[in-house]
Amino acid sequence: MATSAKAEDARFEKTATLVHKYCSNCHLDKKAKGGVSFNAFTNALSIYNDLTLWEKVTEQLNSQAMPPEGKPPPLPEEKETILVWINKSFSDLEEGRLPKDPGHQVIHRLSRLEYDNTIRDLFGKDLHLSYSFPADGGGGGGFDNNASTLFVPPILLERYLEAAQKAVQAASSNHFNRPVTRLLTSEKSATRKKIEELLIRIYRHPPEREQLESVERAFNEARKSGSSYEDAFREVTTALLASPNFIFRVEQNRAETKPYPVSDYDLASRLSYFLWASMPDQRLFELAQKNKLHDPATLDKEVLRMLQDPKSKSFLENFVTQWLRVGELKTTAQPDLGKYPTYKPKLRDAMYQEVVLFFDDLVRSNRSLLNVLDSDYAFLNQTLASHYGIQGVDGDELQKVTLPSKERGGVLGMGAILVVTSYPQRTSPVLRGKWVLEEILGTPPPPPPPLVPGLSTDDHTSKEGLTFRQRLEKHREKAECAGCHKKMDPLGFGLENFDGIGQWRTKIGAESVDAKGILPDGKAFEGPAQLRHILLDQKQQFIRNLTEKMLAYALGRGLDYHDIPTVRQICRKLESQNYSSHVLIAEIVKSYPFQFRQNETSESGRQVAEITK
Repeated sequence: MATSAKAEDARFEKTATLVHKYCSNCHLDKKAKGGVSFNAFTNALSIYNDLTLWEKVTEQLNSQAMPPEGKPPPLPEEKETILVWINKSFSDLEEGRLPKDPGHQVIHRLSRLEYDNTIRDLFGKDLHLSYSFPADGGGGGGFDNNASTLFVPPILLERYLEAAQKAVQAASSNHFNRPVTRLLTSEKSATRKKIEELLIRIYRHPPEREQLESVERAFNEARKSGSSYEDAFREVTTALLASPNFIFRVEQNRAETKPYPVSDYDLASRLSYFLWASMPDQRLFELAQKNKLHDPATLDKEVLRMLQDPKSKSFLENFVTQWLRVGELKTTAQPDLGKYPTYKPKLRDAMYQEVVLFFDDLVRSNRSLLNVLDSDYAFLNQTLASHYGIQGVDGDELQKVTLPSKERGGVLGMGAILVVTSYPQRTSPVLRGKWVLEEILGTPPPPPPPLVPGLSTDDHTSKEGLTFRQRLEKHREKAECAGCHKKMDPLGFGLENFDGIGQWRTKIGAESVDAKGILPDGKAFEGPAQLRHILLDQKQQFIRNLTEKMLAYALGRGLDYHDIPTVRQICRKLESQNYSSHVLIAEIVKSYPFQFRQNETSESGRQVAEITK
């Protein structure tokens, strides 16, 4: 044991010496370029204070992006020393050196999508009542289901009551075929049993005795005040739909000081709001009642069943459009119609649906996740195929089409991506390169330094006779700009054959398109086909990033250092299973943070607990 400790100390000392040698000029003392500081790196255990920092170190060393140009890089054996120490520390964490942590629990308000879907599944009809709600926040990987950003402004409480009244009125009038609707319109018998069933549906778990008795008293008081049996039941239902136990996904606490498995009912809700953005169905409720949902084989079957259900479209669309920022097509991405007159709503909508259907097919058909980077097919209709210069596609419905050439393939060749990473009048290699780093590789560059002048909004040759690329290269000569642009620009220039709305081009004005790029590690390529192969060589980074994104979406929170072992375990499983999309989802569902929780101890947590009693 002593020998092991000495060896560990020696590894740390060697690593600390190298970090000081190569990083101190920019990232020690008061300096923290790019927001990266090693000031807290004082002993072998201090790596656990910021594991994400050391993941960045690994990425920067592997891509040879750091040290920056002009600074001596570590020798191969020195680089190996640092990487071995980092990986050993990560392995120690996975093997239990630190206690497992399922993450900070923030009570989860239903997002607008989740609210509408839950009302639909309670009453059997899409009522779209959340249109009057304030917009949801965003965070935790950029997703609008992040619990820490789902606030409850006072106006929303009023809107919840109005929406509850509308839902009950619509259900009572139209007799939608769902359990809650049947309860509202059924015979006057077994009132207590009906109320209990109503509570299970609306609260998404069996009620406590006090809750059941409270609702029963409210029903009886309504009857005594003159309400008919049906009206009293409607009044109770309206109140429940405006209660915190419906609006929030309230999980049951246990008298535990350590993390513990969530109940089967709470696991059913975690599963359904992940894969359906809605409440559990009858099958999940039955499995929860029998305490069978924690069984791994049962979970695997349920994941497959739920992915094949049409309701999974909510998850697939909501996740991919937020991850890849395709939702911006309908908001901030506005190509100049003077320059791009063919960019019409019909084309824009087809671009949006291309991404959604591609990811929908990828997951439902259990294809390899690497198809996101490179594929030989796309989903096109006549409008979009014509825009891409592809013949033989008829009709308005998008259909799976084998691509006739290697110009396109995967998300990098999709019009939606190329539009949201362009300016209104020109393409932007910087925006496109930044998008690849952020959304595909998960290695976002730091924000640009202040007071750096931008480039022109068009791609015309300048008065000095410089092409846009030459102007950008001149911009890169600034010391404060060179480091990030060296990583971003080559990736973006690899996509320069696509114009600002995703059409293929070979010229920009009178100049031939220059789609060549050289990455910081010296790899050279030209055009989107070769760029896709470059990215496939970095598939481990892509898979890690996608795993982190989907885990954050599934948990409804941003990830932290204690989630890194889970991410690494899932990535290893994916590598052994040919990057199956079903494996990614199944492993997330079976992961420690998805299946475990710990009691909320903060003041806000206690306040919410009081509200939901």
